[in-house]
Parts: sequence; C-alpha cells; structure tokens
Amino acid sequence: MKLVQAKRDDLLRPLQAVSGIVEKRHTLPILSNVLFERVEEQVHLLATDLEIQVITSFTSSQKGAENYQITVSARKLQDILRALPEQADVTLEIQNNRMLVRSGKSRFTLQTLPAEDFPKLAQAAGEAVKLKITQKELRSLLLLVQYAMAQQDIRYYLNGMLLVLEGSVLKVVATDGHRLAYASMMLPQKAGQQEVILPRKAVQELIKLLNENEDEVRMDLTPTQVKFGIGEVEFTTKVVDGKFPDYTRVIPTNYQKRFEIDRNILQQALQRVAILSNEKFRGVRWTFTEGQLRITCTNTEQEEAFEELEIPHTGEALDIGFNVTYLLDVLNNLTSEKVICSFGDANSSVLITIAEDSDFRYVVMPMRI
Repeated sequence: MKLVQAKRDDLLRPLQAVSGIVEKRHTLPILSNVLFERVEEQVHLLATDLEIQVITSFTSSQKGAENYQITVSARKLQDILRALPEQADVTLEIQNNRMLVRSGKSRFTLQTLPAEDFPKLAQAAGEAVKLKITQKELRSLLLLVQYAMAQQDIRYYLNGMLLVLEGSVLKVVATDGHRLAYASMMLPQKAGQQEVILPRKAVQELIKLLNENEDEVRMDLTPTQVKFGIGEVEFTTKVVDGKFPDYTRVIPTNYQKRFEIDRNILQQALQRVAILSNEKFRGVRWTFTEGQLRITCTNTEQEEAFEELEIPHTGEALDIGFNVTYLLDVLNNLTSEKVICSFGDANSSVLITIAEDSDFRYVVMPMRI
C-alpha cells in the first residue's frame, strides 16, 4: 500500500524539522521513530521525547489514498533521503508491517512499529496566554541568553531558560550560578502575565527551527506547557517545574567604574590569551590602570600570555579575575560593535551591556586566580 509519493526535498524538509528532538538511544524504542499519519492528501509527521513534541505536515502528490498511521526510524529514513539525489521522486509503501522506500532503482526496507503504541503529549489544562512575535525577534532574543544556561546541574531549574511575560514586555533569563544573561523586548500589544522555565533542549531545538525573517511565531503559554507555531511546524514543550532564582538581585545597578571598548578587539585579545589558560579553571586576570587594560593568563606549566589594550579608564587601579570562557561566550553571541564593561571592586561581578540596547545585561562573577 502506498503511503506517500513526493519529491525527495518535500519529504526530507518536514522530516528534518521533527527529527531534531529524537533521541538516538532511549529506553522506549518507539521514541527513536517518527509517526506518519496520512489524512487524505495531507501527511502529518510527529516526533516526541516525552518532554517535547514536534508536528509538521506536507501534501503528498498521491491522490485518493486511504488514511493510515505507522512509525519508522527517524534517523534511518532521514539518512536514506539525504543520500538520494536532490530532485529524486520518492515513494513510501507499507508491505507486511515494513516500510518500503523506493526511488528510481533504489529500494530500502525499514522495520516499523505500530502507531497506536506511539505516545503523544497531553493537551495542557487551562486557558493559555497567547502572543505573536516575529521569528527574527524571538530567535535573536533566545540567542542573547541561551549560552548561559546550565548543563546537567543538580539544580535542575537552572538547566533551562526563564521566560517571563509581563503585559507588553517579554523577558528571557539564563544562569548557571556563575554568570547570568538577561534580555527583554517590547511587544506591540499587551499579552497578559505568565512565567515559565523552558528546558535547555527545547530552547536549542527552537533556535534551529527559527529563521531570520519577519514570519510570525504564535505562542501559547500555560503553567505546564508552551506551544510555538512556526509556519507548518507546531513545537510543544513541557516546562521545568521549579523556582528560578531572583535574577533582579544579581544584576548590579550602582557600578561607577566603566569603560566602552570595541567588541572585536576585546574578543580577539581574550581568544589569544585563552590559548595558555589553565585547562581546568580557565582563569584570566584583568588589571586596570590609567588608560590601560592588561589581560594575563597563566597555566600549570608556568606559561604566560599577556595582552594590553587602551581603554578610557581613569581612577584607581583594579585587579580582578574571571573565567575566560564566560567572557568569550557573551562576546561571541553579541553583534554590536562596542560593549560597555562596568565594575564595583575586586570582589564584585562585571556587568557587560551594549549602548544601543538597554534591554540586555550580562553578569559574570569574579574568580580567585
């Protein structure tokens, strides 16, 4: 029985959109599969890891086929389609509970699992807070803070991103306990109140799906689930159940010492000294004197890197240490020409901002070197 008849790219594109969340190794074998649902000429593809669910659809060129459901390995089918010529015609058939992939003189037989065993995320209870935003705006907002999320931290609520909706303001915050990134934007309309923590994996997959264009993203926020509508793709994620730390207490508001510097110059200087930083601690020392910033790194083999930059700094000298990776993370993810670095004393964090965007703040805690 024919399930789908389509051009290779028309089939590969939706499959790639959903298969990003599929785990290679899972305790439930069916979660390595993608669910195909044929409803008349529409073919729906669905993948899930029990926390995130992605659905998309496309139109098959085959007319009058009966409705059908089946699941097949997402990775294997994707690899087969990638290996076929770009404009190839592809037919997916079901024979004896197996999927037959035909294209020209190529033929592949894949094992399937029954669709009725495939788990789907339950619909979130309660009324959702709805808002609309462009793909470009949401993508740039997520990119400004995503690198500061924790990885496999025992404080599970840090392994994600706080998303706060306050009327017409949308905020995103990420922290791993050593640094914190905050960004916000004004919405064209008031959208209500909601506060959720998006899981790390959901944020990363969402960024892959978003494009740098003005197309609309539809967002439905509930206390337990967030749904994103991106073109033909419906991306749903459970939220992290936990209390995010009070980020407002971490962001300094009264620093007097500050200087503005070219982002590329600072980034390249840090990249050079980081070559000789201690591989485990990644410490870098910043020493301020009148009009100068000295950046030094040493390691256990008594090797040393030294850079000196001119800065518009006046006042008392300051000596402070940081993790160089945390500094490079923010510089790599900003696009502004210049950054502003603000300081308290040698035991205080550094606050990094950009002149043209007062809605972005990045805080790095100092470290002893």
